[in-house]
Amino acid sequence: MTTVTVSPKYQVVIPKEIREELKLKPGQKLQIIQFEDRIEFLLLKNIKNVRGFLKGINTEINREGDRV
Repeated sequence: MTTVTVSPKYQVVIPKEIREELKLKPGQKLQIIQFEDRIEFLLLKNIKNVRGFLKGINTEINREGDRV
């Protein structure tokens, strides 16, 4: 587990190993969520970058006989 310190300006530095693993770049946006006594950072992805991520997914739905 990595520990960070809150600066006097309430800033934190994301450790290098986490930045590299998530492939974070300067200027990327993160959403911050508070849940009870926990803070979570969620990486917001550009909609252009997620285009086609469902390609090849099976969209066939098996329905019950009385629902056809």
